[in-house]
Amino acid sequence: MTRGIYIVANDRVIENAIALLNSIRCYDLEVPVYLIPFNENYQKVADTLSSLHQVQVFPYLQLVEEFTNRIGEIFAQDFLALPNKMRKLVAWFGPLDEFIYIDTDIVVFEKIADNLDKLSEVDFFCCDYHHANDKLRNIFSPLVKEQQIFTDAQLEDVFNSGFWGSRKGIITQEQMEATLRECAEHREYFDFTEGVTDQPILNFLVLKLIAKRGNLVKIPGGGAGSWAGSPNFQQQNYMLYDKGKRLKYLHWAGIKMKPGSPYWQLWQHYRYLHHGKFALVPKVTSRLFSLIK
Repeated sequence: MTRGIYIVANDRVIENAIALLNSIRCYDLEVPVYLIPFNENYQKVADTLSSLHQVQVFPYLQLVEEFTNRIGEIFAQDFLALPNKMRKLVAWFGPLDEFIYIDTDIVVFEKIADNLDKLSEVDFFCCDYHHANDKLRNIFSPLVKEQQIFTDAQLEDVFNSGFWGSRKGIITQEQMEATLRECAEHREYFDFTEGVTDQPILNFLVLKLIAKRGNLVKIPGGGAGSWAGSPNFQQQNYMLYDKGKRLKYLHWAGIKMKPGSPYWQLWQHYRYLHHGKFALVPKVTSRLFSLIK
């Protein structure tokens, strides 16, 4: 059984991608990582991440292209703000048996692939408080609740689409296409008012097709948060803590990455980790430096 991580990137997000991979390799030198190209402009980021961190390009590029074309056929031209964001859905049909998908505007603070152990209990997991804070915002319209498209219990499982895990084969290509066509027929189900693309559709897919779901923050006492818009996290040794609990990752969802952004110096630390620009780094990085000089 192969376990690993998928990301979606192109050259435009190379800085974020480097920061993410530096953080992943800081805590895990061996986990396989595959890059799903966002579009045709990905060679620079692919070469850089391959050289630094042995990241591989998703091997089934024809599948990615065919899936992208199918999305264009299924959805009206004005339905999805950035249709290529849907490419992350090919993770269910890639080389990894168990996988975590991670957006590039994230850095991690632990050996993140260990969370795949959760798949011994469920077929899909997330790790965020969208269900408690934003609720259905940026996912579903009130119509979904009013018409009982999903039960109240199911709607408690909505999630942010930037970090999640599952296993190959849980969703078939036939099931996915049929469900995507259902989504395309019901624009009124979704909340696209703030420009999200894949999140509403991914939530619909998971709630409809995967019965065994879990959320890593739903533990006694609650897990640590993860959103960079939360000002209350405490920093220690370039990790963040939420009321004493170490964050698994930090996600700048909806926040433009630039000087002055929340936790900007923390992001800089991971972005330039292999440059040796910062003095205090986790212990494993001494070996990391020797591997990527």
